[in-house]
Amino acid sequence: SSWHPSLGISPRSAKPETAVSAMVIKTELCHFTEYRIYPGRGQRFIAKDGKVSFFITSKVDSLFHQRIKAVKLRWTQAWRRMNKKGKVDENTKRRTRKAAKFQKAIVGMSLDDIKKKKAMKPELRQQAKEASAKEAKARQTKVKAAPKAKSGAAAPKAKADKGQKTAGGKKAGGGGGKNESLKSKR
Repeated sequence: SSWHPSLGISPRSAKPETAVSAMVIKTELCHFTEYRIYPGRGQRFIAKDGKVSFFITSKVDSLFHQRIKAVKLRWTQAWRRMNKKGKVDENTKRRTRKAAKFQKAIVGMSLDDIKKKKAMKPELRQQAKEASAKEAKARQTKVKAAPKAKSGAAAPKAKADKGQKTAGGKKAGGGGGKNESLKSKR
């Protein structure tokens, strides 16, 4: 690989460039706000029980020691999570599973019969439907014709309605409430 000035490329720049990797900075999370704390920032608090808390600012440290809950402050991540704000919850959304269709036998039909009916072609199903409708209609006409032949000789009896007036002008049907018994005594 000889270099020539007319090419306009220096031998050093002719080498393939390697991908520059980004510098990794170790960050910690604030115990209260859950913000990232970069090196040289924040305060570390170690409780009597040995639990280490790292706070981003003195304001956060003060709020923690006043026992104010992070969930009650709108600017904290805890509040945002509680109230379903931002992109934090988008990736934790759960997909609802569709219930798988399940078929079971119904009264008067076994599962095999249902499957056979589903497998039938629509034309055949329509023909079977029409045939069963005709059969049912024929059965009904036979049932209607039979009672008419029997009841043709005997006429239905007329009943006197309750509450109809009789020849005396009083209503039939008795009743005789408390008021009527008092009127007859006077």
